Amino acid sequence: MTREQILMLVSIVLYLLLILYIGIKFAKKNNTVHDFYLGGRKLGPLVTAMSAEASDMSSWLLMGLPGVAYLSGICDAGWTALGLAIGTYINWLIVAKRLRNYSHHCNNSITIPDFFSNRYRDKKNILLGISALIIVVFFIPYTGSGFAACGKLFSSLFGIDYHVAMIVSALIIIAYTSLGGFLAASTTDLIQSIIMSIALIVILGFGVSVAGGLDAVIDNAKSLPGYLSMHATHDPATGASSGYGFITIVSTMAWGLGYFGMPHILLRFMAIEDSKKIKTSRRIASIWVVISLTGSIYWYYRSCNKQNW
Repeated sequence: MTREQILMLVSIVLYLLLILYIGIKFAKKNNTVHDFYLGGRKLGPLVTAMSAEASDMSSWLLMGLPGVAYLSGICDAGWTALGLAIGTYINWLIVAKRLRNYSHHCNNSITIPDFFSNRYRDKKNILLGISALIIVVFFIPYTGSGFAACGKLFSSLFGIDYHVAMIVSALIIIAYTSLGGFLAASTTDLIQSIIMSIALIVILGFGVSVAGGLDAVIDNAKSLPGYLSMHATHDPATGASSGYGFITIVSTMAWGLGYFGMPHILLRFMAIEDSKKIKTSRRIASIWVVISLTGSIYWYYRSCNKQNW
C-alpha cells in the first residue's frame, strides 16, 4: 500500500471504531422498547433532519448519482435530483407533523407496521403482518446495496477482497445498530451527513483544480453531445446524443414519490421530540438535500475532462 492508502485505511478504521463506540454508549440509554426502536421520541430538529436525509442518500449520493451523471450527462441525474428535492420537501410538509402526532396518539406506536395496526384497530394484526412483510422484502436489496457499496469502496481503494470487505462492513453496521438502537443509528447518520458534506466540498474543489479550472472542465463537457442538455442524454457507446421526452422526464422525477413510503425516514418524523420543531427540520433537510444533490452532480464535470483524469 502507498502512504495515501494507509492514511485512508486508518481514517476509515477509526471511523468504524467511532460508530461502534456510539453503539455501545447508547446501549446504556435504552431502558425500554420505546427507547430502542424510537429513541423515546427525543430527537432534536437537527438530528432529525440530517439523520433522515443521510440515511436516505447514503452511498447513492456519493457513488450512484455521480455515476449516472458521468455515464449519460446531466439530464438523467438532473431530473432525478429535482424530483428527489421536491419529494423531500413535500414529504416533510405534508406527512411529518401528522405522522408525529397521530403515531403518538395511536397507542404510542413505535414502528410503521405498529402504527397501521393501531390506526385502523387491526385486532388480528393483518395490516401489521402485511406492512412488515413489504418492508422486509423491499429493504433486503436496499440494505444489501449499502453493504455492496462498502465492499466496492474497500476493493477499489485498497485491493481488499470485495466479499470480505462487504461482510466485515455488514457485521460492524449490524453490531452498532443492534447495540445502540435508533438513537445510535440517528447519531451516526448525523455524523455521516457532516462527513458527506465535507467530502463533496473537498472533492469539488480538488477535482476542478486538477482538471485545469472550471472553464476547462465545462469546455470539455460541451464537446460531448448531449452531456449538458436537460432534454437529451449522452450515449457513451456511440458518442452521440438521444432525445429525452416529457414522459421520461416525469418518470424520472417520480423518484421523489419514494420518500412518502420510506420507513427509515418516516421513523424520524415519529421520533422528533416536539412536532412544533418539524418546521425547522424541514428547512434544514431541504437545504441540505438541494446543496448535496447539486454538489454530487457537479462531480461529473471533473470526470468529463479525460485529458487530465
